[in-house]
Order: sequence, then C-alpha cells, then structure tokens
Amino acid sequence: MKTIGMIGGMSWQSTIEYYRLVNESIQKKLGGLHSAKCVLYSVDFAEIEEWQRHGEWNKAAEALVGAAQGLEEAGADFVLICTNTMHKLADAVQSRIGIPLLHIADATAEAVRRAGLRRVGLLGTRFTMEEEFYRSRLANQFGLEVVVPDAEDRQTVHRIIYEELCAGAVRPESKALVGGIMNRLEAVGAKGVILGCTELGLLVDAGDSPLPLFDTTRLHAIAAVDWALS
Repeated sequence: MKTIGMIGGMSWQSTIEYYRLVNESIQKKLGGLHSAKCVLYSVDFAEIEEWQRHGEWNKAAEALVGAAQGLEEAGADFVLICTNTMHKLADAVQSRIGIPLLHIADATAEAVRRAGLRRVGLLGTRFTMEEEFYRSRLANQFGLEVVVPDAEDRQTVHRIIYEELCAGAVRPESKALVGGIMNRLEAVGAKGVILGCTELGLLVDAGDSPLPLFDTTRLHAIAAVDWALS
C-alpha cells in the first residue's frame, strides 16, 4: 500500500471527511483491521482565506508547496490537495515536488464521463466557478461542457461556503437555496452537478438535487485509495 499525503485544513470540516472516506474505502477493499497509510499536513485556513481574498496567490502557493514538500519528506508517495479552489495552484505545487499530485478535477471528470454525461453544472467558490483553472481543465482534457450559475447564485454559494460550511454550520435554509440553484442549472441544460467545493457535500446530497451529483470530496478520496492500492 502506498502512503497518501494530504494537504488539509481548507477547511478542516471537509478534511475530516477525506480521512473518514479514505479509511472506510481501504477497510472495504482489504477487510479486517486495514486502514490507510497516510500523512496529513493541515494548514491554518484563516491565512489561506486572507491570501485568497486579497489575491495574494503567491503567498498561498508557497504555503502549499511547503506543505507538499513536508509530506514528501515524511514518506508520502503522492499528494492530494484536499480542496477544489486551491487547485488553482496545482501546477505550481507539482513543479516543486518529486512525487505525483492527484488532481481533484481529474477524478471528478472521469466519474462524469463514466456516467455518460457531458454537460454539467459546477458549484463551488467564486474562484472555482468564475476562473479558468478548473473549468478549462474539465473542458480541454475531458471534453465536458461546464455550466455555472448566474452572478447572484454564484455569490450565494460562495457566501454559504465561507460563512457557514467552513465554520461547521449546516442550515436548512441554505440547503433549500442550493437546491433552487441546482434546479436552475437543470433548466439551462445541465445533466449533472459537480459539487466543486469539498464542503458542499456536507450540505446537500442526492435527495436534494433533481440531477446526479458528483461529490468531489468522495471522488477524490476514492481515487486516492485506488492509487494507493495500485
């Protein structure tokens, strides 16, 4: 079994889910008392969020590179960045370590293609929904057509993520708001919805959506287990 390196803490609410999902999957596949070999580097998300807000991505990149290098030195065989937004810096991190980085968008896109879908809605932070680093990877490398909500709905999702979910608050009214946004994505032709923030799976599940959901946290964690056991 390979050792999984996790860069977590963005937020720690979803990092808990990564740890749980990875270990549950290992136990399911191997049985008995098996659990995952993993190393976790958890950052202070307040620092990361401030750098995001002020556009100081160079500082965030140095923090993630340092975390990834620490994981490599600790014996990790490959690295996960346990968040979608910070994959904006995935290439910068990969260029400065000697072990592979398992990209969250790749694991997600492969699941969408296995489901036979091409046009999908994308929910996440405003960085993930509005910038090219994520959508262009889905389109250019996997042939997916990505639909995002309108500006008002994007702001709603972004606010729910940072002000509620990252602080551990799961509110019924926010579940209803996101459900309405997914309905509107269906109305513009989306055939599935990518939960492109690792906290969104804490708020909504298949019963809240008219469309198939692709939970990036779960998909990334399961892909990591497949790599670890390959």
